[in-house]
Amino acid sequence: MAVTTKGTKRAAPQSKKDTKKTKVVEKKLPSPPSESEDSESEDELDQSEEIEASSEDELDDLSEDEDDAMAEGKDSENDDEDAEDDEAEDAASKPVDPNKKTSAEQHAEQRKVLAERKLQRKSGIQVQQIKNLWEKLRVAKPAPPKAVRDKLCDEIWELSKDVVLDLVMKHDASRVVQTLIKYSSKTRREAITKALKGNFYLLATSSYGKYLLIKLLHYGSKESRQLIIDELHGNLRKLMRHKEGAYVIEDLFVLYSTQEQKLQMIREFWGSEYAVFKDSGKGKTVLEIIAESSEKKQLIMSNLFGTIKASVEKGSTGFQILHAAMKEYTGILASDLEVHDKQIREFIEVLQEQFAELVHTQEGSDVACTLLSVANAKERKLIIRAMKNHTQELVKNEYGNLVLITLFMTVDDTVLLTKSFSNEIFTKETIASLAKDKWARRPMIYLLKGLDGRFFNPLVKASLAKYEELAYKKTSKKEQEQRRSELAVKAIPLIYQSLLATTESEDPERSFDGILNVNIATQFLTELILTSTDIAEVNDTLRPKLLDVIFEKTVKGDVLEDYHLINKVPFISRSLKSLIQGNEFKWNNETKKLVVVKGEEIPGVGTDFAVRVLDEIMSNDQLTSWVSGQSAFVVVSIYEVLKLGNHKKIKELTKALGKEKKTLKADKDNKGAQLLLELIN
Repeated sequence: MAVTTKGTKRAAPQSKKDTKKTKVVEKKLPSPPSESEDSESEDELDQSEEIEASSEDELDDLSEDEDDAMAEGKDSENDDEDAEDDEAEDAASKPVDPNKKTSAEQHAEQRKVLAERKLQRKSGIQVQQIKNLWEKLRVAKPAPPKAVRDKLCDEIWELSKDVVLDLVMKHDASRVVQTLIKYSSKTRREAITKALKGNFYLLATSSYGKYLLIKLLHYGSKESRQLIIDELHGNLRKLMRHKEGAYVIEDLFVLYSTQEQKLQMIREFWGSEYAVFKDSGKGKTVLEIIAESSEKKQLIMSNLFGTIKASVEKGSTGFQILHAAMKEYTGILASDLEVHDKQIREFIEVLQEQFAELVHTQEGSDVACTLLSVANAKERKLIIRAMKNHTQELVKNEYGNLVLITLFMTVDDTVLLTKSFSNEIFTKETIASLAKDKWARRPMIYLLKGLDGRFFNPLVKASLAKYEELAYKKTSKKEQEQRRSELAVKAIPLIYQSLLATTESEDPERSFDGILNVNIATQFLTELILTSTDIAEVNDTLRPKLLDVIFEKTVKGDVLEDYHLINKVPFISRSLKSLIQGNEFKWNNETKKLVVVKGEEIPGVGTDFAVRVLDEIMSNDQLTSWVSGQSAFVVVSIYEVLKLGNHKKIKELTKALGKEKKTLKADKDNKGAQLLLELIN
């Protein structure tokens, strides 16, 4: 029984909880803003704290009232309810304060006070006038006439020329001066540059001023740029460690400096002597300088490594100017691998997680390739692990693809390379974009053909040969051809499978048709097919399937139609000629004739492919169509191959071409037709 009574008492206040009236907290109105913005914020904070405190007190009081009600029973509950009802009636009967402002009125008053404060600041009235003019000047649609724009520029300059330094340090006023520089004459730009002379370092380290400095570099004259470079000279190392200044130096180096100015900037990284005296070391390389004395060598190496390490820690690894400094340092390290072994290990440790940020510049790519060449097996594994998540960006980059080729040329662990890169690169989702990309196809060409001079210019080959030489001095042991062969055995089937999978793609960019529509992609397909291999799967299944697809899309159909690939893509006819010649025949540049060569025979190409194409033409009575236009060159190639090979089909083709003599003679503008006429006469 006692339990029941107790339960009833505790249930009563819960059932009345929703009907209880919460005490109304009287909030203090915000006090008028003071002259200081900081004190205004503090007053608002104190006010909010008081409100929160009063709310907490009220909740505590309410909780205590509930406990008392439960202890005293139903009679006390009824009394509390009556008291609360009376309080609610009293609150409702109180008159509303007529002086209380709404939230919108309070905000409007605060904005007004803030605007008054801005006008009271230094150059406040001028800034306001300048901004009003700037709003008219910066209109893009419709752009004001040149006469109106020039007038606005003149008015803005008259107001700002004496306070330009004050303006450029404020985020809104700085944009005004940037627009003024953009639309002003060369004379005025130089005047603005001279007005800011002596403050370029301050601008470079300012969150807003740096944008103006970049605008001066972009629109300024050679003299203005030289003025800025000269003033910043001596502070480059310090700026490279600054969050804002590093971006200014990077733009200055990459976009706005001459080759001589770039060399001057890099010399500053060598040490204080070269930072103070601009001409010190001029005309000499870092290797020539360190050869003069061992003291200079130690000092330069220490300064370069210190600046590089500090910049990397600040997150500036991707900057090209830093890559140029790294190239200087790696050049010293590579000059004597045994003496600098300790420094090499330290430098690789600093950069091994940042390799992906090096490869997008020429200097950074050289640094990455050099370090890969001199790294030991353990370090190479760590570098590969750091780069494999950036494979697609790596392979498509103009300089990054050379890093990937260097990996293929130097790392003995071909299983690791296949897992990390080949399996990631050669997929049905990516193969089309890689085949169509000028740079991405180079690593694939290397696996197929090595450093073929048709795809690698002499400078690139020389660089790669240098990295190979360094690798064999330190870590690499396998023969180069053995390493490439091991990689190719795994990669070539993947490439074939990925290409064949694109025939089922509905995405035009990833489809096989999309590949054939691009000249360099068609060229890559031809090189792939003409690469001989001992892989049974390729010879027996994959290559024949790919040849069938190419035959279906490039030979069949009405060759006179504009949509036919021979007429649509210039390289298709050359690709068909290459497949017809195969490895059995080769064009001799000296004799200007096709000659027989003793190359490795590839099933399905050469004479076999020539006969296949001829049968398709003759069975459909399309020879007349094929001897006109671009396709005539394909017929020329078929005729030459069958004649040199003394094939039985040559008589059939000669007889059929004899019937087309009138057509060939009439088509005088068709060089292919005229070549055929010469061959059959």
